[in-house]
Amino acid sequence: MEKGSSEIDVHASVEIDGAPDLDSAVIVALGCNDKGAWADCREALEASLARFRSEGIDVVARSSWWRSAAWPDPADPPFLNGVVIVRTEHEPHDLMAALGRIEEAFGRQRGRPNAPRTLDLDLIAYGRLTGQLDALVVPHPRAADRKFVMGPLAEIAPAWIHPLNGRTAADLAISASVGIDAAPGR
Repeated sequence: MEKGSSEIDVHASVEIDGAPDLDSAVIVALGCNDKGAWADCREALEASLARFRSEGIDVVARSSWWRSAAWPDPADPPFLNGVVIVRTEHEPHDLMAALGRIEEAFGRQRGRPNAPRTLDLDLIAYGRLTGQLDALVVPHPRAADRKFVMGPLAEIAPAWIHPLNGRTAADLAISASVGIDAAPGR
């Protein structure tokens, strides 16, 4: 795909006033294993990113798309996943609501846990916030163990430090035990 106005530089750094600021990074993971109305999951994920701006979410860095077998049931269609670092004025709950509206617009159906889905958007981290904020837990309680999250994050922010365990994204990508087949797609 040629670089156009809707495509974002995969290797853009996160900067605030010219200096890297991973401590304030807001990180969102994207996934798809049901193309829905789109030609394929890559097209669905790209279209979802284009929708972020209309919800007040600016993508400042993004990973490549990673392929992996579905988890926990590898008989389900394989996943395409990626990670973005965003800048937004939304507080965590408002950001989750905005992500939910995008999922809904892309036909996300909430059925059984881990069922195939047209779009899955997860808030992985909101700066250095930790703990339970009503029904929202940050950082995402299972992200550190998922290679299909930490691998893409390590692509764009290998030095990002997990707010609870103190390990870098690069280290977590190596030690992740879920989705260990995850690798950048072709």
